[in-house]
Amino acid sequence: MSHIWPFLPARAVNITSLTEFDRLAAEALADHRARGHGWRVHSVDLRERDTVLRSLDLSDAIFIDCQYSQTGRQLVQSTGGLCMSSGAQLPFDTSTRELYTPEELYSGIREQSYEHVPDAKIYAYSQQHATSNATDPEGAMATTLHDHHIGQAMVAEVYDGVFKDSPLIGVMGGHDMARGSEHYAQTVKLGQLITQTGYAVATGGGPGAMEAANLGAWLADYAQEEMESALQLLATAPDAIAQRTQWARTALAVRDRFPSNHESLGVPTWFYGHEPPNLFATKIAKFFTNSIREAILLEQANGGLIVLPGAAGTVQEIFQDACENYYATGARVVPMVLLGRKYWTETMPAWPLLKALAAERVMEQKIALVDTAQEAMEFIGSMSTLRRRTRW
Repeated sequence: MSHIWPFLPARAVNITSLTEFDRLAAEALADHRARGHGWRVHSVDLRERDTVLRSLDLSDAIFIDCQYSQTGRQLVQSTGGLCMSSGAQLPFDTSTRELYTPEELYSGIREQSYEHVPDAKIYAYSQQHATSNATDPEGAMATTLHDHHIGQAMVAEVYDGVFKDSPLIGVMGGHDMARGSEHYAQTVKLGQLITQTGYAVATGGGPGAMEAANLGAWLADYAQEEMESALQLLATAPDAIAQRTQWARTALAVRDRFPSNHESLGVPTWFYGHEPPNLFATKIAKFFTNSIREAILLEQANGGLIVLPGAAGTVQEIFQDACENYYATGARVVPMVLLGRKYWTETMPAWPLLKALAAERVMEQKIALVDTAQEAMEFIGSMSTLRRRTRW
């Protein structure tokens, strides 16, 4: 079995020569989106490619050990591309450890740009060394051990740690929900309500809807006026990809101005490492392998699941959790609420299929389609749930 696939996105594009870069760049520029989707550019001399770099959207691309002109690096970074050095030593622990904190993953962000913080260095390492894992089993073992210990640490927090008395409600939604938007503000209020009701927020740990829900937990004790001040500050750096450094620093400014004692969980992955983790989840279980991350996040959402409008990843999460509920019995079925009637019946009609799947099953009484956060929490509050045992 290949040692590559768990750590490198299946549709990633590995570019190791200037010829490959030119061919793929020409294809991308022929498309109106002109996007370097999934590009991993390794040790390519790009010093004479400024015109091409200026024309491409490189927001989910990473350039490792490449060469640039005086302005080339800035051109890559201007649309959110990452320019990194691979490094030789493991930038992460492989022994027993606790969950990450934002302070650990973003160490140095106040003084240096995002490319220099541990989170970015680990991502660069994972991408550079993924292609060599087939001939370097020690590298594969290192990431496997890391994920094992992070999984164990997460379970310990859920069952015996900070979340033992606060059932987790998973909030699922799109990573591209923009700071400053009405949807973002509404998701912050959802996170506040979940926390105020005695539950804890769990998200995928990234930007967008995930950040908004974790932020709501952080601001659970603050009044509307103070929440609006926080949102205004965050909106000055709305783009988590193109403005990674400033995006993180504005989050730190909010944390400094509005301190909090509330705990929430984020479960991101270096599989989608171009999306930085948000700084409002106080406990961060970050994995290399996305399939482990998705399964354990849904498994530990023992209080329920609230699904906001999203695209492919969000729809996948709906039916991944629905599959567990379909085969579960009694109180082990965890309530699921789709938030946004029009979206989930017309724009992305997942609700009719979910309802048909649930017919005559125990889960039929534990799914709901609502329009407000208040309705979602009232429905979950009316359910009697049993904490599901972990697979770990």
